Amino acid sequence: MPPRRRSTANESLTSENLATLATALAEGRRATVYLIEPTPSLGLPAGTSAKVVSIDGTTVTISPKGVNDELPFEAEELRITRNSSSGTAAKPAPTSVAKPAAKPAIAEWTEPAPKPASPKSAPKPAVASKAVASKAVASSSGVSGTVPSKAPASGTRKGKKGPESVSVTIHAGADNDWSVTVTHGARRPGKAQPVSPESVSRAVRELGDDSARDAVEAVISHAREEAASRVAELSRQLEEARSTLAALESER
Repeated sequence: MPPRRRSTANESLTSENLATLATALAEGRRATVYLIEPTPSLGLPAGTSAKVVSIDGTTVTISPKGVNDELPFEAEELRITRNSSSGTAAKPAPTSVAKPAAKPAIAEWTEPAPKPASPKSAPKPAVASKAVASKAVASSSGVSGTVPSKAPASGTRKGKKGPESVSVTIHAGADNDWSVTVTHGARRPGKAQPVSPESVSRAVRELGDDSARDAVEAVISHAREEAASRVAELSRQLEEARSTLAALESER
């Protein structure tokens, strides 16, 4: 499972909350907690309710609403109420009053009339010109006389959207039964598929992550010891049954 963020707000489960939840479980009553942070890989928003399955120290095994699985969470990732008790309503930002736009300033310029020709010099042809009026409009950004750039063509192609993120969750059951769940983006997790402990061990060794390898090997080692103990006990019972059968056969 991808790492989850740790809540820093003083709203997580306290030791008193854990004791209350443990008492409810012991009495057969339903115990409910709520997620402090969202879990996108499982499609769980913040505040999702979850049924408490068991409590081991500060580790709380829960079954979140909408997820058909039991997941371990730390007490600091959960709270006893749906909403944060320390949250305060955000004050609305002050509304700024728009100032009226300044009136456009119009500057007019007229070409001066040509000087009269001297009697001794030939008159030069006067160049007819019209008065040119230029309007300089002062904008709110203080820039005037700018030429607007052309809008981008509406037919511009956009790049293809890449695939969604993928989360792969490996779960080990109490009887050494392993399963893998795949989650695409923010969708709900898919159906858990059973996998063998050997394939999980090989996969985590290929990842090269020491913490993941040690966690998987610890579970597999414990299951191996339990299986060896079971074989020894069954062997002892088999020898006793053979001895009893041999004694009964000799009495015929």
